[in-house]
Amino acid sequence: MAVRAVRGAVQLERDEAGHMEEQVGALLTAVLERNGLTADDLISIWFTATPDLHSDFPAAARKLGIVDVPLICAQELDIEGAMPRVVRILAHIESDTPRADINHVYLGAAAALRKDIAQ
Repeated sequence: MAVRAVRGAVQLERDEAGHMEEQVGALLTAVLERNGLTADDLISIWFTATPDLHSDFPAAARKLGIVDVPLICAQELDIEGAMPRVVRILAHIESDTPRADINHVYLGAAAALRKDIAQ
């Protein structure tokens, strides 16, 4: 079993805790489903949020039943002209899937961030 990394992002419509939880939950669910993963395949997840998001921590995984996976949150760099209200994830997983076949998930407007790997 190899260690792989899966990336993803979602742009929030507004900085509101419930909305963040919903959208980050949808992102994590899509990452798991599109890669045929379960919570047991997760090693750790890094969450980052742009500096304009203040309502809550983006680590919504606990509410999805992902309770024994290390999670960490960090703030993205404050770059002029960067897409606002974005939560990104970097999940480390155990998988036999070849690196080239990993499905990175960029939902909604966040797909513009990585057109080269967005599914």
